[in-house]
This record gives sequence, C-alpha cells and structure tokens, in this order.
Amino acid sequence: MGNLLKVLTCTDLEQEPNFFLDFENAQPTDAEREVWEQVDVVLKDAKGILDELQAYKGAGQEIREAIQNPNDERLQEQAWAAVVPLVGRLKKFYEFSQRLEAALHSLLGALTSETYDDPTQHLEREQALAKQFAEILHFTLRFDELKMTNPAIQNDFSYYRRTLSRMRINNVPAECENEVNNELANRISLFYADATPMLKALSDGTTKFVSENKNLPIENTTDCLSTMASVCKVMLETPEYRSRFASEETVSFCLRVMVGVIILYDYVHPVGAFAKSSKIDMKGCIKVLKDQPPNSVEGLLNALRYTTKHLNDESTTRLSRACCSRLGCSYCLPHTLLGGDATLLTDVGAQNVFFLLSLLLF
Repeated sequence: MGNLLKVLTCTDLEQEPNFFLDFENAQPTDAEREVWEQVDVVLKDAKGILDELQAYKGAGQEIREAIQNPNDERLQEQAWAAVVPLVGRLKKFYEFSQRLEAALHSLLGALTSETYDDPTQHLEREQALAKQFAEILHFTLRFDELKMTNPAIQNDFSYYRRTLSRMRINNVPAECENEVNNELANRISLFYADATPMLKALSDGTTKFVSENKNLPIENTTDCLSTMASVCKVMLETPEYRSRFASEETVSFCLRVMVGVIILYDYVHPVGAFAKSSKIDMKGCIKVLKDQPPNSVEGLLNALRYTTKHLNDESTTRLSRACCSRLGCSYCLPHTLLGGDATLLTDVGAQNVFFLLSLLLF
C-alpha cells in the first residue's frame, strides 16, 4: 500500500489522501444537509438537461430550405417556427449553467471553509457534498461532449440571430424577442461559441468564487481540487478500494471526475496542473488513465491535451507534455460529421475540432 500511495519524485506533494470516497452511497450528515439540499435541487434537473441535449436534432432541413428559397415566405415562416422552440431549449441549457455555477459556489463555500484543518478532512467527512461536486464535474464533461458532437446547436442559434436582426431592420415584430432578447442572445451566443461551455462556466465560476472571498486563501480552493484528483487516482489504482465499487460505471465516473477536476484546477490555479509546483500528480493520473482499456479512455487523455490551459506553458515539465502528446490527431473530419456543411470547420474552430475528435475516440 505504501508504494501505491507514495508520491512520485517529480512532485513535492505530501503523502496523498488515503480514504475511500463513496461516490455510490454517500448520504448527507446533519451538518451537510442545508447545502446538500440546495445543490440536490439543481442536480435533479441535470439528467433531464442531458436527455434533452442528447435528443436535440436541430432545424437544419428547414433552415437550408429557407436559405435556398429566400423569397418563399412559407419556407421562411416554417424555418422560424422550427427554430424558435429550439432556441427556447438552448436558453434553458444556458440558464441551467448559471444554476450549476451557483450550486458550485455553495459547495466550494462548504468544502473550503475553515470547519476542518485541510481539504482531506473536508472530503472525508463531508462525503455527500464531495459526491455532489463530483456529479457536477461528471455532468459538465458529458454536456460538453454532447454539445461538441452536435453542430446544429450553433447553426440554429446563428440562424435565429440573423433572422431576428433582419426582422428588426424591417420593423417586423418578433413575438419571441421578449423571451430571448438581443442582450440575452449575445450572452447565449458567447456561451455556445466556447469549445467546452459548461467547463468554462465552472472555471469562471470557481475563479469568481476565489475573487469574491478574498479572506479565503486561494490555496483552500486549489487544494480542494487537487485533493479530489488525488482521491480519485488513489481509489482507481488501489485494488482494495476499486473492488468496493458496486458498478463498473463507477470506475468510468471516477475517471471522468478525475479528469474534470484536473482541467478545472488547470484553469483556476495561476500556474496550472502541469507545472512542477502543481499539487496534482499528473504522471500518476495519466498512468491510471493509460492502465484502463484503451478505447475507454483515449477521449479523456485527449481532453487533457486539448482542453487544458497550461499544457504548453514553459513551466510544464517535458514528461507531462510527452505523456499528453503521445496520442495523434487528424485535421480531417468526415463530411457527414459536419452535417454536410463544409463551412462548419471554420465556424467550430481548431480547438473545437481537436476536442470533437477526442470525444469521438472516448
């Protein structure tokens, strides 16, 4: 066990946390219950959001017909009628990101408070809150995965904004403008323009949490994130702990949470997750990923490569960069993946293309 928990010589971490975080059955204590209930209200809606996003088909056919026949009023009306309810759904997803950010603030407030001496004690004694934090990260990566594989989302919203602008110029009333006005449309457009919108919302929210709590050392937050990554790594590499998972799905959950918290740490920490001073054992985490069946984790390895912020910084160790850059990547996307629209390659952008390929491999 000592060898499993020993920190690699390339880091200056102290001994990693050695406890089992029960992602399957953790229940709130009386002290956790108030925050837990607030967050639970949000998480109960998370599955429905993912189901709606997964079922999102878009209005591509109606939009194409309207664009090809600009003088056919019937086709214009049909396209508008098809897009408006979809935009309402996209608005719902955007508003959920704001609710999720608020839930994250509540969890960080509890898990970084001075109730306990260090983040290990917080995560070990507040396991229900730690589980909710993990569920938020799991939802975030899953949402971004679905969004990236569905170009209809940005196409639909772009068409909506263009049409709304044209209607405004022509003084044509738009009944739905009160629901998604121009200011809100700008914010929603920026949200979906990002390669990983939910992850960006969480990273921005975590940064905001740190800036709003100036009396709280930033280390309280970054140490919470690094400890969560270490806990996941230790549970995955320790047979005694891994055998306690009732479902193999929990292994996938734990892997996804570990990657999610690494990416979040890399965005929030001043020098990121890959520097020598990082409190995350990146070599160990990558080894855990590579020890899994290849087809099940290549997407997660690629997510580390293409969605982190500091991987290519000068402070990143050569070993970490080499571990993450082992996987190849092609610039070519199947025509069918882009829905037959070659212009999407430009619209999506290189970062999105890399991330999209990684998700398809996962």
